[in-house]
Amino acid sequence: MLVWVVYDIVDTKKRTKIARACQNYGLYRVQKSVFLGNISSNDIDELTVRCKDLINLKKDSVYIFPMCLDDFKKVKLLGQAFDKKFISDEIMTKFF
Repeated sequence: MLVWVVYDIVDTKKRTKIARACQNYGLYRVQKSVFLGNISSNDIDELTVRCKDLINLKKDSVYIFPMCLDDFKKVKLLGQAFDKKFISDEIMTKFF
């Protein structure tokens, strides 16, 4: 399943740990605080728990958006939406 992870985290160490967790699940960074990738439903659940354990629930926010392929194809990219060198061929073929 395609998933977007978007976060706003105050503490640099926690922010780095969230980024590493996203990368460990095979997600690709598309902006500084935005990851995109194709992972299983179980991995989404695990990542959700991991993020919840890492963040300060009163100060930070993490959004995890599962997305079907049909909706993903409707995404509009404007300007320099993301650095294509960080995106896998699998995801690129879904965009273009």
